[in-house]
This record gives sequence, C-alpha cells and structure tokens, in this order.
Amino acid sequence: MMPKHVEMLQELWKEQNHKEKPILDKQRQEEINNKLLMAVVNDLTVELKYFDNHDFYKAKGKITSINKQSKYISIAGQRLPFECIMDVWIK
Repeated sequence: MMPKHVEMLQELWKEQNHKEKPILDKQRQEEINNKLLMAVVNDLTVELKYFDNHDFYKAKGKITSINKQSKYISIAGQRLPFECIMDVWIK
C-alpha cells in the first residue's frame, strides 16, 4: 500500500474507536463530588475514571487541590475538569 493509503486507514480506524462522553445525572454528580470531598478532607488515595479525547482514562493518587471557581481538581500532576470525571473509587 502507498503511505497515503496507510495514513488514511489509520485515521479511519481511530475515528471508529471514538467513544461518546456519557451524561451523568445530578445524583451521580453529587455522589462523585461527595467522594472527592471526603478524599480531600481525610487525605485518602483515589482512583478516577475520566473522559478525554474520545476515550476513558484513569488517574490514581491523592487529590492535591480542588478549585471550585475554575471547576477542576489536581491529582497526580494532572488538572482535570469536573465535567470530565466519570467515576471515583476511594482506596
């Protein structure tokens, strides 16, 4: 195959694997917020599942800060917007 064809096929495969971001209801958002606050207050390690660039990822560590005005949290050297967080597990 020609290099252009290979590139086009790879791009097509990427697009087919794109995932849609789920919409969380208010109750689920409150559960996530409560777990995050409990983890910060008690200095607990958490594992987060978040959505970014059409896929799901995980981050694990202690939450270093929560910025309510800018709506993001800092964990393991990453800044994650609240709306990207899909689930939280306290370890």
